[in-house]
Amino acid sequence: MSSLFSTAAAVQDEEAPPTTRRKRSLDPIIVTESAAERIKELLAGENGKDAVGIRLGTKRRGCNGLSYTLNYAYERPPNDEEMDAHGVKVFIEPMALMNVIGMTMDWEETEMASEFTFTNPNSKGECGCGESFNV
Repeated sequence: MSSLFSTAAAVQDEEAPPTTRRKRSLDPIIVTESAAERIKELLAGENGKDAVGIRLGTKRRGCNGLSYTLNYAYERPPNDEEMDAHGVKVFIEPMALMNVIGMTMDWEETEMASEFTFTNPNSKGECGCGESFNV
């Protein structure tokens, strides 16, 4: 007598291992090594000695609408996006997150200035002095 079941049905009785999807999370911004090194220097200084990282945000000000803010974070803000960049904790304020996704934060030193620079693909324009932007 021939079997009425296929071999596929017989294999079905064996329990297959559950498939797990690894949720890959990307950092919302890119912090360059030079920016991370400068942040480490600031955190090692007198003002940053008790800080756990820095906090990036935006405020409505300047001649073009928004400007970036950088502050010491002395504790983990509960609703902020947290990331680690080259050994530095960076917290991003929830209200700023959509304005800074994909941005690159760098530290540049020239003959005229030493400053953090922000290359933001969301920015539709900047003022002449470079202090503010709009999205």
